[in-house]
Amino acid sequence: MLFALTIILTCQLVGEVLVRGSGLPMPGPVIGMVLLLAILAIRGRFLPSTTVAEEAGSLETTSRGLLAHLSLLFVPAGVGVIEHLDVFATYGLALAASVVLSTVAALLATAVTFVAAARWFRAPGEEA
Repeated sequence: MLFALTIILTCQLVGEVLVRGSGLPMPGPVIGMVLLLAILAIRGRFLPSTTVAEEAGSLETTSRGLLAHLSLLFVPAGVGVIEHLDVFATYGLALAASVVLSTVAALLATAVTFVAAARWFRAPGEEA
């Protein structure tokens, strides 16, 4: 478990360092997740299958443990909201509108991407 947690946190740390060092306009944990995905994708090529299965089980168990307690990570965000209620009182309508519009835009982009991918990867001669 300790080794798996070290892998997860190291990937997040490397992502944060890359973002802050390069000025990329994306969150460091996102780059860390991509790095973790790359590590998981290539590790099977260099390790025996029994070692890969053991590592995957350990990483899965650790990840499930973190996800089980994910709600605790929202406590600081909730405290921040309470501390800045004056900002929400001033800009509440604009914040609500931006959340709703960005959600709708994300759903539309996902739907359009799915339809385009379904058309692109359709087997020859297959109808819609």
